Amino acid sequence: MYKTIGILAHVDAGKTTFSEQLLYHTQTIRKRGRVDHQDSFLDSHSIEKNRGITIFADQGIFTYHDSTYYIIDTPGHVDFSPEMERAIQVMDYAIIIISAVDGVEGHTETVWQLLRKHQVPTFFFINKTDYEGTNTASIIAEIRSNLSEDVCDLTNSFNDALIEFIAERNEELLEKYMDTGYDQDVWIRTFKRMIHENKIFPCANGSALKDIGILEFLDNLDMLTETSYNPDNNFSAQVYKIRHDDSGNRVTFLKLVNGTLKVRDEVNYDEHTEKITQIRLYNGNKFKPVDQAVAGELVAVTGLTSASIGVGIGAINDRVAFDMIPTLKSKVIFEASIHVKEVLRCFKLLDAEDPSLRVFWDEHFQEVHVHVMGVIQLEVLEQIVLERFHFHVSFGEPRILYKETTDTTVKGYGHFEPLKHYAEVHLLIEPAKRGSGISFENVCHANDLSIGNQNLVRHHLLERDHHGLLTGSALTDVKVTLLTGRGHNEHTSGGDFREATYRALRQGLEKAQNILLEPFYDFKIKVEMDLIGRVLSDIQQAHGTFESPENMGDKVIVKGRVPVATFMNYSTIFSSFTHGKGTLSLLFGGYDRCHNIEEVIEKIGYNKEADPEYTSTSIFCAKGKGYKVPWDEAEEAMHCI
Repeated sequence: MYKTIGILAHVDAGKTTFSEQLLYHTQTIRKRGRVDHQDSFLDSHSIEKNRGITIFADQGIFTYHDSTYYIIDTPGHVDFSPEMERAIQVMDYAIIIISAVDGVEGHTETVWQLLRKHQVPTFFFINKTDYEGTNTASIIAEIRSNLSEDVCDLTNSFNDALIEFIAERNEELLEKYMDTGYDQDVWIRTFKRMIHENKIFPCANGSALKDIGILEFLDNLDMLTETSYNPDNNFSAQVYKIRHDDSGNRVTFLKLVNGTLKVRDEVNYDEHTEKITQIRLYNGNKFKPVDQAVAGELVAVTGLTSASIGVGIGAINDRVAFDMIPTLKSKVIFEASIHVKEVLRCFKLLDAEDPSLRVFWDEHFQEVHVHVMGVIQLEVLEQIVLERFHFHVSFGEPRILYKETTDTTVKGYGHFEPLKHYAEVHLLIEPAKRGSGISFENVCHANDLSIGNQNLVRHHLLERDHHGLLTGSALTDVKVTLLTGRGHNEHTSGGDFREATYRALRQGLEKAQNILLEPFYDFKIKVEMDLIGRVLSDIQQAHGTFESPENMGDKVIVKGRVPVATFMNYSTIFSSFTHGKGTLSLLFGGYDRCHNIEEVIEKIGYNKEADPEYTSTSIFCAKGKGYKVPWDEAEEAMHCI
């Protein structure tokens, strides 16, 4: 039986040390490494060793009893949470490590919410119980109040308290217990099923550093988990990681969901068909080549040149959507002696490995930009570029990533007809639900515009981010419908419909009521009673909103929303005045109306008339010459009725 287990936690809770113990006890490694000794098996990258934190989601393999375990040690720092979320998509079970010293911390709640989104059955391990003054019962109570009431104490296995806990959540089992008493096989079978169905979350405790409670936890994990992958079904797999090896080969990491994969098999994804040239089984930073892999295994393959993270291979056609989205962007600064094409090439490789970077080239300003979670990520990127590509880069001050949308429904018209070219496009542009991006609908009749040209319009609308008029930020949350259009049998050529489509979109935006959007955090703050006044005042000053505070013992919990721009550095202030005893959880909560729109527009200084990529002006032709028609006169000049 193959099982993929993810280890997750807030930074410094003891994740990597816990993973080392599992690998040691199963004789995968001969010596237990330590983060502070820079010799841990899974934090093998030099940057991880130097910083003492996990940055990359690396995996180890061990066997225990009748199962093979793939263990993924994930980053605990918020700046690397996209890497953590990408690993979550392939986990069969997760283990959240919570420090008995610090309890449930902000990032712990983020981890929990992501696991619930992906419906990953979860175990808890309360670590560092060897520290003086720690209280396991209070930490379990904290987990129940902050994360889930369905957390059960697994410390003493099937004692009366655990039996009662399970029975309360399963009427059928309770009736059987009342009639015939306790049957261990029945209870274990039911317990396993309820864990798998995310109805119960077992919790144990101990010390990873002192090797207390680890082996007992492993025994319970082995007994209470199971998977049912079928190697005889049609092959399907999910891409969860991309890397490039020392030789520059693109290595694609897969979780096999169904079937069998062999070297030289041809696989399909995203309209591509490619041949697998090698299958690798990674354990830490080393691998061994194998001839085939079966459902349930985590493997890496070569031969896939374009498969991106989150895409399905084979019988899986869907793509995983991720929640951990960067809200900042930064300019890459490099020496003039380094050709920009080389910088862009290197960053495109990094972009394949971390698609949240969304590396882009600003043609107008001749600049490379990246999207990031925070300043620690930028520091690590500097080191990665130096180590892998042997040149120095630095980064400009991170800036908020704004977006734009429209509040009104408009029609947009675009015509492109310089001499020997011809294309016309009519669009309906409507506001859409927040977070929906750009969607496309087509009501154009084939008699008006060929299917091929209709598809071109769709392609050009969805091929890239489009600039809004207020700040030049990406347009989002609109539904665009192709109403009609026209081509020419002789004069329409490549690129004409791109020009007409962009002009139609832009012309519509000129008439619309445009809105500037900024990223927001959903926050949850827990503080002592005497600090709640200060917290609420800070939230209001940050232009946030909050629900009525809830009392919980001697603490107060408040939830709400606040702009990233005003709260991105609040964690340092919060930690200072709460003396590290408060809890602050920040989770990206999507985009909403900007709180200081005029200030942002003035600061960015975007000139819609000077955007080299966009114009709302149409071009018509008369007497063998093209002439421009401004957006406010273009509709009357269109050829389509």
